[in-house]
Amino acid sequence: MSAKMTERQAAQRLKEIAQQMAEADRAYEDAAPVMTDADYDALRAENLALEKEFPGAKRADSPSVKVGTTPSGRFPKVEHARPMLSLDNAFTDDDVFDFAARVKRFLGLSEDAELVLTAEPKIDGLSASLRYEDGTLTIGATRGDGRVGEDVSANLRTLDDIPHKVKARGVLEVRGEVYMSKSDFADMNEAFEKAGEKTFANPRNAAAGSLRQKDVAITARRPLRFFTHGLGELSAPLADTLSSTTSALEKLGFPPNPLAKICSSVDDALAHYRLIEEQRASLDYDIDGVVYKVDRLDYQDRLGFVGRAPRWAIAHKFPAEKATTRLLDIAIQVGRTGALTPIARLEPVTVGGVVVSNATLHNQDEIERLDVRVGDTVRVQRAGDVIPQVLEVLTEKRPKGLKKFPFPETCPVCGSAAVREVNPRTGERDVVRRCTGNFICAAQSVERLKHFVSRGAMDIDGLGERQIDDLFRRHMVREPADIFTLQKRQLAGAFNVPGTSDLFAYKKTSRRGSAAWTAEITNQKSIDNLFAAIENTRQRPWGRVIAALGIRHVGQITANLLAERYPSPDAFITLGAGLQEEESVAREELIAIDGLGETVADMLTAFFSDRRNREVLERLFTELSPEAPEKVADDGPLTGKSIVFTGGLTEMTRDEAKAIATRLGARVVSSVSKKTDIVVAGEKAGSKEKKARELKLEVWDEAAWLRVARG
Repeated sequence: MSAKMTERQAAQRLKEIAQQMAEADRAYEDAAPVMTDADYDALRAENLALEKEFPGAKRADSPSVKVGTTPSGRFPKVEHARPMLSLDNAFTDDDVFDFAARVKRFLGLSEDAELVLTAEPKIDGLSASLRYEDGTLTIGATRGDGRVGEDVSANLRTLDDIPHKVKARGVLEVRGEVYMSKSDFADMNEAFEKAGEKTFANPRNAAAGSLRQKDVAITARRPLRFFTHGLGELSAPLADTLSSTTSALEKLGFPPNPLAKICSSVDDALAHYRLIEEQRASLDYDIDGVVYKVDRLDYQDRLGFVGRAPRWAIAHKFPAEKATTRLLDIAIQVGRTGALTPIARLEPVTVGGVVVSNATLHNQDEIERLDVRVGDTVRVQRAGDVIPQVLEVLTEKRPKGLKKFPFPETCPVCGSAAVREVNPRTGERDVVRRCTGNFICAAQSVERLKHFVSRGAMDIDGLGERQIDDLFRRHMVREPADIFTLQKRQLAGAFNVPGTSDLFAYKKTSRRGSAAWTAEITNQKSIDNLFAAIENTRQRPWGRVIAALGIRHVGQITANLLAERYPSPDAFITLGAGLQEEESVAREELIAIDGLGETVADMLTAFFSDRRNREVLERLFTELSPEAPEKVADDGPLTGKSIVFTGGLTEMTRDEAKAIATRLGARVVSSVSKKTDIVVAGEKAGSKEKKARELKLEVWDEAAWLRVARG
């Protein structure tokens, strides 16, 4: 594909990839993943290939140099003394041999020289760093973006696997993975389901969500565990090899993974990979590969790192797990944006230790491409811990007389037309067929509400999918504003909630490590707790409120950009009105915002064109007092100026520079025009700097920018 691309097209694609991966990183950190590991790895591979072919189009915020996610702000920030790096991936045996060959070349070793590696399972959990000073645990932090993490010391101290004191002098920084076992996860989720609370999608999400709780008591009740896998800052080395260091750490009380092994060659390492892969389904914790590391620490020091990853380690990922079963039916689900998604109902089959009975078929085109029919024998794939997908049809096993699946052209819920929209600019037809019923479609309405209360949106504690289904069915909550009037309507007698109602069922106790969970509590107390949680969400950050609305193509990153430019509900409503004008100045201003574009403008225009959407927003906004974005200076050095950043900055990321410019009063835009006041040109600025100079605009180098940014 890239061979036919121009550099401009490559730059646009790299921008899209960076935004998609940033959204995925944030969702992953918030324990609400939006894509599979395989899809994420494919995006990273595409990004690297495009950067190699078009080096001038590489972005300052490229995923190839980025590690993890920016800290959320929920916890104090901690700067790591040594970066917590990500790992490059290997997908084949040849990739592993290439890794070893690169290491030997870098170290100047002969091809047949011995290279001792350690091999251990790659735990699907949450990376953490434990800093001890003179034997006392002083700071426990998440990885964050690799440079700065979040201080979750109090939460980490609740884990039995993490000692509070060790026999060590000076600084000892231990790194490892926080995880939840499969059995503990199953017990906990079962208890949550019985209590009517939100359940977690998988153990990794549960571990991340449990560790990053503001209430330490909640973390203490969750069955979290810890495996150590390495070191950060040290006052003095514990040993001269990684394997000996791990043994020393085990004596201090830090549990290593029992499957970790010293391997004398690549062949030995690959054999251990196969052994671990065979045991994967029977392990009581999730893994997604095996990590190989050079064992000699002096070699590690010499090898150092490149970009976002160490040269001395690599992660050998497992292939997606597959199984064969029979397709019993194809059901159509309607999502919050009206998308009709076909779901394969399968004869239950075990894939990687998990019983699978449903799989996604993605869309109408995919059904036609596979030519999948009810009654077929199909091969399913479980890539990551999300819903599996149908990979292929075993047509040689197809019974005679099976008919093609007729994809519906009307919504199965409300009966409205279901259409495939056509992009007016490109003429391309959308791969997704969507219900046109909008608010008359109960499926869309209830899915919007579920999104609104979810962790990645308003995060209303105690109001999960089951409660939303119940409240919607009983006509107690039909739109977001209704959530915030529940208490007032209850007190006014608008509806009656009997003391034995199952709408609000909560657990009374949850003893960590125990399967004895209960749901014995007075229903009125549960209701009171829910009302308190609802009250606490009236002041959510404004960007988060916009993201919670569920407008197509407006995720958290886009919502934050909108919140900065339109910093209040009134400003947002005014934007909507402006987008309805024929020659819309509001649309031009919207598209000029760096990081937005025509697609977002189209979605917002369509959203605000519906009178019912505007009415829903007006009712909701009367119930909220959202926290405004960080105040922009009205008398700052850049007040009223429009500014463009181009090229790479060395002292800060471009996102950080944009945030500073906004605080200083500037309006950050993406394109250079006669109306642009300042262009900050970093390394390899390219065409934008050239255009700025042709227009005789004010062009700053990074030094000039830093003088203003740092006052």
